[in-house]
Amino acid sequence: MLKLALAHERWPIAGSFTISRGSKTHADVITVTLEEDGHVGRGECVPYGRYGETAEATLAALEQARPAIEAGLTRDRIAAYVTPLSGRNALDCALWDFEAKRKHTSVWRLAGLQAPHPIVTAYTLSLDTPEKMAAAAASASARPLLKLKLGRDGDVERLRLIRAAAPQSRLIVDANEGWAPGDLPRMLEVCAECGVEMVEQPLPASDDGALGRISRPVAVCADESAHDSHGLEGLRGKYDAVNIKLDKTGGLTEALVMREAARAMGFRIMVGCMLATSLAMAPAFLVAQGAEIADLDGPLLLKRDREPGIEFEGSLMHPPRPELWG
Repeated sequence: MLKLALAHERWPIAGSFTISRGSKTHADVITVTLEEDGHVGRGECVPYGRYGETAEATLAALEQARPAIEAGLTRDRIAAYVTPLSGRNALDCALWDFEAKRKHTSVWRLAGLQAPHPIVTAYTLSLDTPEKMAAAAASASARPLLKLKLGRDGDVERLRLIRAAAPQSRLIVDANEGWAPGDLPRMLEVCAECGVEMVEQPLPASDDGALGRISRPVAVCADESAHDSHGLEGLRGKYDAVNIKLDKTGGLTEALVMREAARAMGFRIMVGCMLATSLAMAPAFLVAQGAEIADLDGPLLLKRDREPGIEFEGSLMHPPRPELWG
């Protein structure tokens, strides 16, 4: 009989992690483990307060769905039993992993995908004073792609100091809804001056209409405004790219659908993550194949990762080992 195990884990961050909405020192994750006849499948998610989720509520929702899960709930019926999208994600990914282990194959084969290859991930610089972010950029200047957390007063100075400190690195910016519509044209101009390639979610998702009324000298990517394939039509004319995160889509299944739908609509693809371990990055790694931007550096920001974790050579990220997932 299929057995379900749930856990709430806290993984310490190396230092602290700050965005425009606040700081944290731990990554709080929920893990789902499915086991039957010696075959084990796992998934991990991060319940996110921005979307009204908590670890406690996500655990409770998964626990309530236990009878259906242990009776053989399939991926296409998860939404009928589990409301939190993060919880759906952990369960969906655990079901993919379990099926692959049971059939002695790989998730990428089950999903009809090409064999995954190493990719370069962005490396995130936490929001701090302009001087401290510049120092962090200098320390990370050998990395090919840096992601800058912005969204507070002083962002112009931050951008210019960071560019001077890491002149060879590609730059992307994540404002986490922290800019105002009136400041947007100026901030995008400065981003262009500093060679920034993409800006994530500069305006609040509830007030992003201005993006459709101005010229965008830098590509703008929807994050908090983009959840699944059903919402893509509403992003036309405002965004140039979408950030696909499995905790927003509700799992790998919908993330793959969203990627193909977004491509067909002309959006560039970014694949991102919440702050989590390699177990959460592994399924996202499959979605990130061929994406313009991969932002899957969660394990690099933790004090320690799972064993075995994904292998990183600097910012080069290798395919996950089957012992981890997939």
